[in-house]
Amino acid sequence: MPSSPHPVGHRTSSVSIGSSSTLTEPGAVSSDPTPEVRTGRCECGHITYEVAGIPDDPHLCSCPHETRISGGPAVLWVGFPKTTLAWTGPGGEPTWYVTWPTLHRGFCPRCGSHLASVDTDSDMIMVTGFSLDDHSGIDPVGHSFRKEAVPWMTVTLAPDPRAAQSASS
Repeated sequence: MPSSPHPVGHRTSSVSIGSSSTLTEPGAVSSDPTPEVRTGRCECGHITYEVAGIPDDPHLCSCPHETRISGGPAVLWVGFPKTTLAWTGPGGEPTWYVTWPTLHRGFCPRCGSHLASVDTDSDMIMVTGFSLDDHSGIDPVGHSFRKEAVPWMTVTLAPDPRAAQSASS
């Protein structure tokens, strides 16, 4: 196994994550409240998606791998249950790139926008925060590889709502 958690990846097309249908079926009846649905897309609009639920673990990552992929000092990731993801645009699913044996990154093959990251063993899919159309509730509560961040980058993190829940329990 490589010593770095961020080895050079390779392109793959064998990943199937989410579905190409919408999240709720017309006429479906449920006693559960419908989770909030959010939409997102790449820059050119070829790849679009929907996810549902409360944004989970919004955080920045400044690892060398993320900064190389994004070309910026950090990537904002936001998690949603993998089962709520639906690829809805004319491009279907993004092109997948394996960056670790179980980690796949999705990007638009037309414009190159980085959209998603999913670990094979996770129930969550992480989407890039700014690929979402609605940016509310995605203020970062953590910063992975903060010590790797460029020295001029200053980040004030939002309070972690999970910490407030455990303090009141």
